[in-house]
Amino acid sequence: MDASDAPRTAADPLTRPELTHSAPDRPAPDRPAPDRHVEPRGPRAHRRVTDADLPFALRIASAWAWRLAIVLVVATALVWGLARLSFLVVPVLVAALLAGLLRPVVAALVRARVPRGLAVAITELGFIALVAGLLTLVGRQISEGFAQLWDEAIAGLGEVQRWLAEGPLQLTASQLDTYVRDAQNVLQNNQGSLVNGVLSVGSSAGHIVTGALITLFVLVFFLLEGERIWKFLVGLLPRSARRAADGAGRAGWTSLVSYVRVQVLVAAVDAVGIGVGAAVLGVPLALPLGILVFVSSFIPVVGALVSGAVAVLLALVANGLVNAVIMLIVVVAVQQLESHVLQPLVMGRAVSLHPVAVILAVAAGSFLAGIPGALFAVPTLAVANSAVRYISARAWETDSAPVVSAETLPADPGAADSSETP
Repeated sequence: MDASDAPRTAADPLTRPELTHSAPDRPAPDRPAPDRHVEPRGPRAHRRVTDADLPFALRIASAWAWRLAIVLVVATALVWGLARLSFLVVPVLVAALLAGLLRPVVAALVRARVPRGLAVAITELGFIALVAGLLTLVGRQISEGFAQLWDEAIAGLGEVQRWLAEGPLQLTASQLDTYVRDAQNVLQNNQGSLVNGVLSVGSSAGHIVTGALITLFVLVFFLLEGERIWKFLVGLLPRSARRAADGAGRAGWTSLVSYVRVQVLVAAVDAVGIGVGAAVLGVPLALPLGILVFVSSFIPVVGALVSGAVAVLLALVANGLVNAVIMLIVVVAVQQLESHVLQPLVMGRAVSLHPVAVILAVAAGSFLAGIPGALFAVPTLAVANSAVRYISARAWETDSAPVVSAETLPADPGAADSSETP
């Protein structure tokens, strides 16, 4: 008898009754029933509503809605805070624009082996001297031409009165005197408002002087320690976000610098064109008019319209209707040159912004913050556009330039590199 024929014992697992098919049926032991929740049926049955019960489009819309609401609330709070601190924010922004414009001069002096501090001093003092010289020249031109312009304005007013009396309106001298007396009464009855307006102008002049001093002070440090300041700000962020923030900031700064330099070129072309045209036509105050065109050209669309209107009005008052029409043709020609040649070829390459976006940005900026808002709307939009594009493309993952943390900054401010960050 071999081993396969040996009888199996009870210890053998194959001979246990509960594991064999021939085991007798035994009653199952009493076990507690599993705790299952049985939903009630009928008209009173209620079921918890989950996200799966909502339409997919509604879920996506609600997810976007609350995120956009948070963004709008934060943006509103940021705009409100900046408006409350405009006496500090505007000078700092002006200093940033000037730093982007003057930094190549500092870099050229540093390459010529001039100490960085001395290079910054030479650059800023030269800029102040240039602005002071232009203001002095403009003031002299205005003082010399104001008397002639006043006499011509009086003569033009006489022509207007003659046209009102002899033209289609046929106003008599007594009616004109009545209108003049009414205007005088309005001025007398609103003396308090006029005085308050004069005081507000004086207060605004004081704010302008204070803002100019803050701008010059901040500009010194932007030119001297701009790289160090930027690296310190980046070092305040979490380590995982430094590369993205640093790259986005540098991309935005490059766009801002390009915008400022190209806008200076466009403004110079406008100023030279309109100023030379005014001088050829014999319009008084041609040089101050050219400087006004240069300054106002930094406000896109609106600045060109205002400066052009002033040029045509000066030509009308000084030289008559025909001269004003010719001046209008010159202004339109210069603005068309800017819009169809300079803006697409030069500005379009420097700042990738659609004209509709520029107009809407200027309108929104002027509504929220007046003239400063209109001035900084397009640069802010250009910086935001470049930064968002950099982050959305995740360009920092392929950037080879490392972010220097705040702990590894050089001790000497002049040892900072010559990158385009302020």
